[in-house]
Amino acid sequence: MMHEILKDFFLYLTAEKGLSLNTIKAYENDLYRFVTHLNDNRIHDFRQVHQDHIIEYLAILQSHNYAVTSITRALIAIKVLFRYLKKEKIIFKNVAFYLESPRLWQVLPSVMSCREVDVLLDQPDEETENGLRDKAMLEVLYACGLRVTELCRLKLYDVDDDFVRVYGKGGKERVVPIGRTALTAVDRYLTQCRPDMEGDREEPLFLTNRGRPMNRIHVWKMIKQYAKQGGIQKNISPHTLRHSFATHLLDNGADLRVIQELLGHGAISSTDRYTHVSRKHLHTSFEKFHPRG
Repeated sequence: MMHEILKDFFLYLTAEKGLSLNTIKAYENDLYRFVTHLNDNRIHDFRQVHQDHIIEYLAILQSHNYAVTSITRALIAIKVLFRYLKKEKIIFKNVAFYLESPRLWQVLPSVMSCREVDVLLDQPDEETENGLRDKAMLEVLYACGLRVTELCRLKLYDVDDDFVRVYGKGGKERVVPIGRTALTAVDRYLTQCRPDMEGDREEPLFLTNRGRPMNRIHVWKMIKQYAKQGGIQKNISPHTLRHSFATHLLDNGADLRVIQELLGHGAISSTDRYTHVSRKHLHTSFEKFHPRG
């Protein structure tokens, strides 16, 4: 049971967080070792884990002369895991929340330049049905700053001439403007290649070749493929497009509160962590507002 949950967790890190393979491999080593320790102590359910169990495990690592950096990394992995377990409602209380460590969840993904975004979005072959679909998905991801799960949940009638209706975390609904370029890509996909089903409003907007709803793993693989095809060296994921969307808005003068609304963040602190202020924006603001700039 615990090992199956770990497998889902590593898929989540790969698809949604876009972590490198080396980082995920390190997490696997740390967390499988931790779960083995729990099993040896007759704990076979994450809901049975208490803070003392984690502290005891870290103390064992220390007694075995593990380096401080290795123990810190193990704690980070455990904290990230338990945050995920709480998010997925597998546990009811995050017992690792108050354990001190660097906060991995505030580490920002790579930001793509506008040129890199253009390169990525130009990769799909629009002479093919898959290319038209992939083009539409990429355009919507970047134009609206969606999470990959939000993209996959879009229904057939969630996109109109001006806005996209999005269902975010906790079932919260928000409405996000959609630009002309993305709307054109969606229209081409719908009229030229999307399988014609029943026209039900509950039908998924984006479908696989077999007519099934798109999933986040497929989108992640698609983006990796197009990034490699376009010669983009950065480690990017669907999350990178969302972060780039917010950062580019900030660079061009958008208010942080507006970005918060577009991203669907409940607190401005989430947006403040998510959208770092780029050097370009800092330099422009300094020159504009400092009396001796």
